[in-house]
Amino acid sequence: MAVVSVVTPTYNRARFLPDAVASVLAQTYADLELIVLDDGSVDDTREVLEPFLADRRVRYFYQENQGQSHARNHALEQATGDFIAFLDSDDLWTPDKLKKQLAVLNANPDVDIVHGDEAMIDEQGVVSSLENMKRYSGWITRYLLADNGVSISTALVRRRCFDEMGGFDTSVGVADDYELWLRFSARYRFHYEPGIVASYRVMEYQISSDKHRRFAANERIINTFLARYGEVLSLRDRRWGLARFFCRKARYFASVGERDVAISAIARAFWHAPLDPVVWRALYRVMIPRR
Repeated sequence: MAVVSVVTPTYNRARFLPDAVASVLAQTYADLELIVLDDGSVDDTREVLEPFLADRRVRYFYQENQGQSHARNHALEQATGDFIAFLDSDDLWTPDKLKKQLAVLNANPDVDIVHGDEAMIDEQGVVSSLENMKRYSGWITRYLLADNGVSISTALVRRRCFDEMGGFDTSVGVADDYELWLRFSARYRFHYEPGIVASYRVMEYQISSDKHRRFAANERIINTFLARYGEVLSLRDRRWGLARFFCRKARYFASVGERDVAISAIARAFWHAPLDPVVWRALYRVMIPRR
């Protein structure tokens, strides 16, 4: 049986970490190692993790606070498995997550990354939504330009992807998983397996809730990717993806009343795909935003 290395970075998440760890150890596929990388927590993370260290599959490492991408890379350096999975320390897995996804990879040797759906839960673990965005299989670069359709806590990746293309870009700061998937999409095939395999905890003050910062980071990531790997896309696919990215940006900022930002974004969408009906529908939402 192949070993799966599970990477869990954590920073001051002692309240939620035990549930995350328990969801890994409860997997129906048991040949795994869990690498918990503590990114300089000042709460009682080590104490709440202590009971789990009796399980030889759990390994704990500590580093001074450097950020999530550094923590993930440090954990990857310790990983010994043929497959890599990620679970953030405030999220959860369903018990059959690994078994289900390994079956997909074993049946499809041409696929390198499998991903799925997730439930949204609140701080108390109560499900708030089961709705998921549209996700894709195959060569998904153009879809990733439009939006990140790969949730990191649902992904299972062949180890060779990291050996060949490296780990997380520590210069990104925000959306380091988006940068990884976009880069990997230039070389590797993805497979979307429908079904909820993880729960994503939505909390106030998450970095992912800062839309200004996230859109800016995503745009930088896209520009860097296109400069390095743009040849993997046809001009048509590049314009298709970029138009949808800027439409998404325009709709969001129109919805929160930031009209100047929205107009600038929709203008860029038109520059890429002036005849695309999606762009015209986004223009309508910029002019008549939903409240």
